[in-house]
Amino acid sequence: MTSQTLPLVQITPRPSEQLRADGPAARKPSWLKVKAPGGANYAQVRHVMRELRLHTVCEEAHCPNVGECWEHRAATFMILGDLCTRNCAYCAVAHGTPLPADLEEPRRLAEAAAAMGLKYLVVTSVDRDDLPNGGAEQFAAVVAETRLRLPGASIELLIPDFKGSEQALRIVVEAKPDILNHNLETVRRLYRLARPGGRYDRALELLARAKAMDPAGTTKSGVMVGLGEEWDELVLALRDLRGAGADIVTIGQYLRPSASHLPVARYYTPEEFAELGRLGREMGYRHVESGPLVRSSYHAWEQAQRAAAGV
Repeated sequence: MTSQTLPLVQITPRPSEQLRADGPAARKPSWLKVKAPGGANYAQVRHVMRELRLHTVCEEAHCPNVGECWEHRAATFMILGDLCTRNCAYCAVAHGTPLPADLEEPRRLAEAAAAMGLKYLVVTSVDRDDLPNGGAEQFAAVVAETRLRLPGASIELLIPDFKGSEQALRIVVEAKPDILNHNLETVRRLYRLARPGGRYDRALELLARAKAMDPAGTTKSGVMVGLGEEWDELVLALRDLRGAGADIVTIGQYLRPSASHLPVARYYTPEEFAELGRLGREMGYRHVESGPLVRSSYHAWEQAQRAAAGV
């Protein structure tokens, strides 16, 4: 894996206040409360998704921002079905044996994007370890179909690790998405617990390879906090991502989807997220999006604009 020399950063100790999820602070703090989804745009987006038989990670992953994003006509499409071949301990997406890939899906997705007049699309997928290239061809087809029907739109691909396949990654990189995203998710120590089908170093290697394949391309990653990581471990993960060439990083609070998923170890405060944002900017990221409700695709269009402007 290639790496780069990072600037030294001054690490400020984490604020002393800790909202433990196993004590009186088990309830979500006020800064994590959001309005229930609704509104005309929300209803229309949902109707289009249903009509064209498309899935969104907004719904499958129980994203707290679905109301806001859909009301602004922004959505993260999830291709290759709604059943994942892996069973990550933090993820709400169902796992099991998926159906064969739907080769008409890229066309339907592009039609939906055109119908909604989207200017920025995020496209992700479940893990498809059952497919030869993990579904990389489907990602490439989505880019091609969308550019054909909506040439002015920017496209961000949030891809799985493809089990480390360089061939699969090259298929996606050569499709020329505007941003290529792969989430690290958590610190090295917690990887086997939270993401048993993945590998910490494999995630970093993917990002480094993507940057080597297309040095001018923009790469992105994200981490969740509150799974039980230590502050220094989190800072090291951010440094590892920057060393692998990630240009943009997102940092958000882990929220437990159900009682069968990993519990929240604690809730980070807005001040801690601000400090993590400061540290990331000092490491040299082109943009850091850090906050309690931040998700990989939350305000992704703004993240891309700020990264291009270097803010």
